[in-house]
Amino acid sequence: MGELPQVVRGFGTTFVTMFKHVNTEQYPEAKDKFPPKPRFHGRHQLNRHPDGLEKCVGCELCAWACPADAIYVEGADNNDIARFSPGERYGSVYQINYLRCIFCGLCIEACPTRALTMTHDFELADNGREKLIFEKADLLAPMLPGMLKPPHAMAPGTTAKDYYEGNVRGATPEQIADAEAQANPEPVVIEGVAFLDSEVSQ
Repeated sequence: MGELPQVVRGFGTTFVTMFKHVNTEQYPEAKDKFPPKPRFHGRHQLNRHPDGLEKCVGCELCAWACPADAIYVEGADNNDIARFSPGERYGSVYQINYLRCIFCGLCIEACPTRALTMTHDFELADNGREKLIFEKADLLAPMLPGMLKPPHAMAPGTTAKDYYEGNVRGATPEQIADAEAQANPEPVVIEGVAFLDSEVSQ
């Protein structure tokens, strides 16, 4: 007896499948029962050092590595008044266009400071194209206990190498005191008129 025609064999497979148990994952009602795998590539995150300074140094290597041209970075120089990262530069503008991103992970492989990683967050759908262009504020990691919101000075007696080697464990009392002084500057009195330091410098 010869083989059955391809059409009959195909419909036979469909017919047999009709009586098999269907394993349907109820989403989003039971999504916690099926978490993403450990190596899943989801939404990106810009990480911070333990004292709150940003790890991104604005080198743009992630943008160069992206095959979909989904990342846009503008670097800027740090200074003693406004320091956002331990290095000479930081990422002043950081955008990821999730309409283009293919979640390949080449950007995180290219990052020399481990500033960019990928989380397990996959719920990125929205009702507007402009909402899928994430800015730096959308990508920055949240502030954890022991962190100080930048800009602020580096930990006293440390260099950028100490940060990259993980020797900085959190914000020091000196950093906290300096940040509070910048937030609440003392007035400078000149000939009976009080000015703030920022006004005098201008």
